[in-house]
Amino acid sequence: MTAAQPAVVAGAAATPRLRDTGALVFLAELSRALAVSLDLHQTLTQAITRVRDFLEVEGIALFLLDAASQVLECRVSAGPIDVTGMRLAVGQGVVGQTLAQDCTQIVAQAQDDPRLWRGSDEASGFITRSLVCAPLRTAAGPIGVIEIVNRRDGVPFSAADAELLELVAAPAALAINNARLAGELLEQQRLKRELDLARHLQKSLLPRRRRDGFPVLGVNRPAHEMSGDFYDYFELPGGDIGFVIGDIAGKGLDAALLMMRAASLLRWIGKEHPAPALWLARANEELCESAREGRFVCAVVGYCDRAATRVRFANAGFPPVLVLHGGQYRQYLADGPPLGIVREVGFDEHEVALDGGALYAFSDGATDVRGSDGRPIGLAGLRALIERHAQATPKARLRSLLGELRRLHLVDDTTFLLIEAAQAERPELLFTRSLPARAESMRGLRAELRAVFDQQAIEPRLRDELVLAVDEACTNVIRHGYGPDCEGPLTVRATRCAATLTLEIVDEAPAVDPASLRPGTLGECRCGGLGIALIDRIMDDWRIEPAADGRGNRLVLHKHIDSWAGEEAADA
Repeated sequence: MTAAQPAVVAGAAATPRLRDTGALVFLAELSRALAVSLDLHQTLTQAITRVRDFLEVEGIALFLLDAASQVLECRVSAGPIDVTGMRLAVGQGVVGQTLAQDCTQIVAQAQDDPRLWRGSDEASGFITRSLVCAPLRTAAGPIGVIEIVNRRDGVPFSAADAELLELVAAPAALAINNARLAGELLEQQRLKRELDLARHLQKSLLPRRRRDGFPVLGVNRPAHEMSGDFYDYFELPGGDIGFVIGDIAGKGLDAALLMMRAASLLRWIGKEHPAPALWLARANEELCESAREGRFVCAVVGYCDRAATRVRFANAGFPPVLVLHGGQYRQYLADGPPLGIVREVGFDEHEVALDGGALYAFSDGATDVRGSDGRPIGLAGLRALIERHAQATPKARLRSLLGELRRLHLVDDTTFLLIEAAQAERPELLFTRSLPARAESMRGLRAELRAVFDQQAIEPRLRDELVLAVDEACTNVIRHGYGPDCEGPLTVRATRCAATLTLEIVDEAPAVDPASLRPGTLGECRCGGLGIALIDRIMDDWRIEPAADGRGNRLVLHKHIDSWAGEEAADA
């Protein structure tokens, strides 16, 4: 076989082989074998042998294109010499020209053609007399070439031979392309499994949330599949609590692997309870030896007591640490460079009396969040968010901060570490509205509730059911509580505690006897009077009682929100 320049022969007489019933049967069997193949290489090897024998040629070879290098490589061959592994550039020789032009090429008299490349023949002693090359076509373009050399009867190849080779090339190209797509899918699935495993390993390094009055809270939200941020906290002999928050330079799997190494290293050193500056210095020396060039770690490490009255920490290239006390901020900038860059560098320490205040450490993803104008909110924007939720309990505050940041545009991993004296968990107010008890008030109320439930990541179907339950309850108060001749106030309130949503509807209508309210079935209710039956179906439980001031009624509805439970589990 050769790499001769093409000499296209046209007008050759057709042979009867193309119209034989045997040819049609052969093509059908070949197509079926290639279509159901599980081992494409083995099937192609067997297929070209069958094609060689059917076409009665001395040699056959199949070349595939490496798209990255633009080189054609012979993957399988059959004949007197084995040319498997031969490599040709696109446009080189007959094979290369066939792919470059996406056109079948015929060389009828190879020995008389001055363009013939004779290197393969001279090396092997084989004599190429005639050859045909056909492209392996796909919708995206040719992916290779199939070549036949020398008819056994010595007759030069004709246009009919070329046409038959093209018919053979079609199912071969389809099978190869499908095999490649299947291989890519398997590779994607393998990478997904590896990413899932890496995410699981990353998550396993994060500490489990403590629920026994623990003063340190952390939360991490990756912007993409893998996170380069991490946090940690652990108890030490003597009552101190060690804490760490870090951010790895870069993205992707390399950064994720360094994150896992850095998190483990900082925990291991911190367990020995060195001073924060020494803690960072020891981690820096280790990372300078092992971190790849261009990779480094920004981190804050330190200790606090169980009552969160005092905190001691050191900062290596991390964003400023904020302490909020009495509505005033104190800001502590990084005193040293990131870890893993410069050997034998020193770090300074800070000791802060919290005295009822709160310490916030956060990765730069929190300040890089894009606002509605497309610009980062910066430190000032983050401080405004913190102040907005300062009255909430620490856990609810972190949840609200992340909720607002997610509603903007996260462009990087975002991690918070909050140190504050523990507070009893109390309901978080999501919504409150007082309105006149009139039917025309309901439209605005429904829209506001939908917006609030969307902000709280309640899935749309449940959101609409909750809005319907509130709407029906309020409508019943308007129609049956106040009646047609009396208007009064109506107050709707929504609160969250852990994974439970509580809805309250308070009125000043005449008192209702709770024993008189019994849900029927939805099928028995008249149109527009779903009332208690609908509420009973949607909500987990409900009750009606006298209002706190003794005037009117208070309807309380509870619903467990699965998505909130998922958040609680993720942060646990």
